[in-house]
Amino acid sequence: MIYFDNAATTPVDSDIVAVISETLANNYGNPSSLYQIGRETRQLVDQAREVFARSIQAKSEDIILTSGATESNNTAIIATAMALREKGHHLITTMVEHHSVLHPMQYLETQGFEVTYLPVDKYGCVTAQQVKMALRSDTILVSIIYANNEVGSVNPIKEISEVVAQHPAYFHTDAVQAYGTLPIDVKAENIDLLSVTAHKLNGPKGTGFLFRRSALHLPNYLHGGTQENDHRGGTENTAYIHGFAKAVEKMLANRQENNDHKQYLRQYFLQQLTEYGVHFGVNGQIEGGLPHIINIWLPHLKSDKLLIQSDLQGIMISAGSACTAGSLEPSHVLMAMFGDNKERILESIRVSFGKENTTQEIDRFVALLAKLQGRYNEETIKEG
Repeated sequence: MIYFDNAATTPVDSDIVAVISETLANNYGNPSSLYQIGRETRQLVDQAREVFARSIQAKSEDIILTSGATESNNTAIIATAMALREKGHHLITTMVEHHSVLHPMQYLETQGFEVTYLPVDKYGCVTAQQVKMALRSDTILVSIIYANNEVGSVNPIKEISEVVAQHPAYFHTDAVQAYGTLPIDVKAENIDLLSVTAHKLNGPKGTGFLFRRSALHLPNYLHGGTQENDHRGGTENTAYIHGFAKAVEKMLANRQENNDHKQYLRQYFLQQLTEYGVHFGVNGQIEGGLPHIINIWLPHLKSDKLLIQSDLQGIMISAGSACTAGSLEPSHVLMAMFGDNKERILESIRVSFGKENTTQEIDRFVALLAKLQGRYNEETIKEG
């Protein structure tokens, strides 16, 4: 099997699996219990919170442990809007956000809020000037994705946050794809809310965190307990939280090496496409984008059929976000970037590399693409 869908999720490292298994077996106490095994488990949770905080230059008390990116994004957007609704009803986001941002925004519109969806350029990015022009006296929240999950383009977050910092509105960023690849400093970048999940960096699914600057008081999003400093009720998933922390420590230690490897694979992939004579275009940024994501347009190869052909050869790729798998709708990200160019939208795929991938795997995939595109050319000649 060749796995080229690391933007959707990553394999869990074997040593992280070992940490989780050991924690499940030996640290089964409830972190809220006062006896010894509960206190020991609480210590693991607190230590993990410190790891997460240090990774983004934050304070540990500003980290809210969640079940992952969807909960973090929903909490950041809905809870913040509800907490600030007396101050305003206007929110700003982009047309290319992950659906765990777009859907909460659409829900808030049914509750009387107004949302401005900023258009993007041909690379899938917005500018600080766009945000500045969209800000109003009643704007309470701006949510801009740090790096796009479908095309890998990186937004100018620091410049955008500096604009928002001059306004009473709060600034949130979905950093799910960026965290683990780019260094993030929430203080230097004027970020008030930031969402992260574990399974994008070889950690377990079902755990993540939300950074929330202490100046912003959020009401409980999940009721039923006083966990997470009374922000999120529910017994903590200690084993996965501990595993997540170990994944973050490994990520910080090996980030540059892994980035260099993924960048090399990305460039090698583009070179091989050219050498094999595959006709293609790049959707998003070549320079300045995330090193592990490349979204390419393959003229005359429908993405849905290509996914099937690849799967039959044991090669796993995607045509967009995994959260819309099975949907017949075209990518909203590519639609925002290319408008009415239906061919480009329906003939594009996302390839995303992990630290385990090799050039030999790329060779196999490119050979398949060349074969499929060559088959189309032969059929076209026969028809002509």
